[in-house]
Amino acid sequence: MKVLKFGGTSVGTVESLRHVKAIVESQQSRCIVIVSALGGITDRLIRTANLAASRDHAYTTEFEIVTARHHEVIEGVVPAESRAEVLAITDAMLDELATLYKAICLLGELTPRTLDMIVSYGERMSCVIVSRILGVPVLDSRSFIRTQSRFGKHVLDAETTSSLLHAAFGPLEQANTVVVPGFIASDSNAQVTNLGRGGSDYTAAIIAAELGAEILEIWTDVDGFMTADPRIVADARVIDRLSFVEAMELCNFGAKVVYPPTIYPVFHRNIPIVIKNTFNASAPGTMIAERVNQTEMTVKGVTSLADTALIRVVGRTFHDFGRVVNSMARNGVDMFLASPTAGTFGVRQNDSVKAVSVLREELAAELTSGDVDAIEAVDSLATLAIVGRNLRSMPESAEMLRRALNQEGIPVLTAPRNDSDTTVACMVPASHVKQALNAVHSSFFS
Repeated sequence: MKVLKFGGTSVGTVESLRHVKAIVESQQSRCIVIVSALGGITDRLIRTANLAASRDHAYTTEFEIVTARHHEVIEGVVPAESRAEVLAITDAMLDELATLYKAICLLGELTPRTLDMIVSYGERMSCVIVSRILGVPVLDSRSFIRTQSRFGKHVLDAETTSSLLHAAFGPLEQANTVVVPGFIASDSNAQVTNLGRGGSDYTAAIIAAELGAEILEIWTDVDGFMTADPRIVADARVIDRLSFVEAMELCNFGAKVVYPPTIYPVFHRNIPIVIKNTFNASAPGTMIAERVNQTEMTVKGVTSLADTALIRVVGRTFHDFGRVVNSMARNGVDMFLASPTAGTFGVRQNDSVKAVSVLREELAAELTSGDVDAIEAVDSLATLAIVGRNLRSMPESAEMLRRALNQEGIPVLTAPRNDSDTTVACMVPASHVKQALNAVHSSFFS
């Protein structure tokens, strides 16, 4: 059994949906097909909701675009014998959406719960369309993907999800193919939630891991992971194979091919992932599986994480960095590139103000006594990383990164660090990131 996930660009047009149909029908074994909303629809649903909340009646025009887009796809690709049924189901959902938007406009308020409900319609409508194109049934992920709230975010309730998922799929073990909407879930109160933007990948990985799939295929609009972002680095090339850890690090440091949490569930079950191009199905793609050639030092890719900030705890007599780490963990702030000796660490830009505020409260006594001189943030940075294997045992990798940046006169806010076997990273001004990526890629891949 395979799990195939198709992203928004893969289900975004009549032509792309024909590719999806051909890919699924070419499979030789049972498939579970996970689909995203039509390309761009989630963003438009959110934009429409925000316009309605601000009582801007332009929201009605945006909603008309959503409606027309779905009608166009249905008319263009759903078989004639199923078209009336799909239009009826989709129009019923669109009517519900229209009612929600009208209520938001009247109240002038958009709650997180209402927005979760609104964005769920994207996957729910695309799932109906794809299922009728393929002529297979639908299973609603809201009935078996369960989330709970943590630090104001929806996180997977793995234990409950496992039980519900096996109960939902157990009766279908002999069935051939089924379609499931990605991204959407529900909480213990049966309220609609989701797994975060990009969460359709995560849905696919959860199902693949729990049901013991032979492989997880993620179909997108690129030929696989690349040595750098091809929109920035012209000579970037496809990476044919990555270990699970290498793929996770590329995702964590900005590669947008796969939603980062996707890799964990299948990694622990040793289920390989293949990244494939819906529009170039014959291309081999990138295989993500167990590590090979463990003794070889190889840099696989160069990537960057935008919108990051550097937090500094300034004070020569302060040495209790463990308190800094614990205070960030208690408040749900993710740290990276932590340097206890320098008193610095990186955070996402939207956590910068919170991190400084939390530390000023945590270290109030030290600020008063003078053990800590200041707590400050350097904003508008990008984190640049090279990812490969056995990099910690190869100090020259950090030196090559530093030299490539210095030769271009690019300021480096943190010294390149190779604290892990798979990643060497540093922080540079966001305004220099394109220049930095090209310089570093040329150094390692020329």
